Amino acid sequence: MKAKKFIVGCVQATPSIFNKEKTLDIIFHWIKKAAEQDVKLLVFPESFIPVYPAGLGFGTVVGSRTEEGRDLFKEYWNNSIEAEGKESKKIAEWAKEFGMFISIGVTEKDTVSKSLYCTILYYSPKGELMGKHRKLKPTAAERLIWGEGDGSTLTTFNTELGKIGGLICWENYMPLARMSMYQKGVEIYLAPTADSRDSWNSSMIHIACEGRCYVIGANQLIRKTDYPEHLQKQLAEDRPEILSRGGSVIVSPLGKVLAGPLYNEEGLLTAEVDHDEIIRAKMDFDVIGHYARNDVFEYAAKDQPEIKNQN
Repeated sequence: MKAKKFIVGCVQATPSIFNKEKTLDIIFHWIKKAAEQDVKLLVFPESFIPVYPAGLGFGTVVGSRTEEGRDLFKEYWNNSIEAEGKESKKIAEWAKEFGMFISIGVTEKDTVSKSLYCTILYYSPKGELMGKHRKLKPTAAERLIWGEGDGSTLTTFNTELGKIGGLICWENYMPLARMSMYQKGVEIYLAPTADSRDSWNSSMIHIACEGRCYVIGANQLIRKTDYPEHLQKQLAEDRPEILSRGGSVIVSPLGKVLAGPLYNEEGLLTAEVDHDEIIRAKMDFDVIGHYARNDVFEYAAKDQPEIKNQN
């Protein structure tokens, strides 16, 4: 039976950069804190394990790579995780222990091909990895370290909290990618990101209004001094001390900001989801229903899976 009202939360925090073991301790801290506030769905930022590597160039310019850059990639790879590895199983255990759905952005490593992917992992209160989504198109220099996902991980879940799905960072600027979420009837739209500009907050409001859904945007707080000392010398000198100021936010289906945006500090944002508000918002706009023009437009997402039922 679907819950009508419940609390959702998103974490804005700093991981232990390039240290997956210590970052797990940080994740547990925030899960426990969220449980104390009766959060039923908790969202962590993009690539929280082992960090969104803001400011690092991995020794690469067009036409050239350095040995130091390859060593840096190896260190990043070593601190990334497998979708069904021991670190992931630990998060699944915590989801069961605290009875909540958890979404977390990670850098996922493929131990066969050795490629890395920017991925959302989804966990259920039963202690299960429900599924994952790999970022379709890494942005700009992200393509140095992350491969591309495909339509097979445009994943959505039908849960006791409603229909949950999401996209990562600038995927949310891709209209057809957003439509892949809307066409599955997404009700709680997750948008982990590394973008902390004011314009990102505007995008979260737009998506909430466009999809008539709740939107949860989660970002990290990262300063140059948060990096281990051996990595600080590799950070781009022209970047500011605060590499990501956050900006996490929760928005209602009519574009009302319910919590945040939070800047320049760590914190847990929470808000109440009320499914009646989704119905009320659909009165005058429904992108896949009465406001759609299927006689004019055709849409398909190649290999997108059917929505997964999680009962």
